[in-house]
Amino acid sequence: MNVAWIAGLPLIAVAALLARAVARRGRSGMTILAWTGAVLMGGALVLLVAALTARSAGAVTVPAVAGARAAATAAATAAPASSAALFGAAIAVAGSTIGAGIAVAYAGAAALAAMSERPELFGRAMVIVGLAEGIAIYGLIIGIILIGKA
Repeated sequence: MNVAWIAGLPLIAVAALLARAVARRGRSGMTILAWTGAVLMGGALVLLVAALTARSAGAVTVPAVAGARAAATAAATAAPASSAALFGAAIAVAGSTIGAGIAVAYAGAAALAAMSERPELFGRAMVIVGLAEGIAIYGLIIGIILIGKA
């Protein structure tokens, strides 16, 4: 079992509590987002370092000289592929989340403007905002597939 996933759960809880605490102090929305993003970025860097420096759980030591040489060669070739898959997963999730945030910002603002003039457009507007949010889900699915390959 990968410890990085378990370590990420308290990080999410701490980030949510920090955002709530900052919101009670009367800070603006951008300040709340900046602090939450900084905490999440720091936690993500810690998890990245932990994932890159972790040893494989399935590593087996072979006493024979020929077997040890083959195991060392297999481990040397598997490490770069594993880290490349993790980097690819991180890029896929981060890029799709940023893109979805930008898309929801513009689509949500336009939807609210349209609904203020014609309230019967609520259903159509929310479908468009939901389609923009689907971008993040696609990136998450690709990230899960890449982590499974690692």
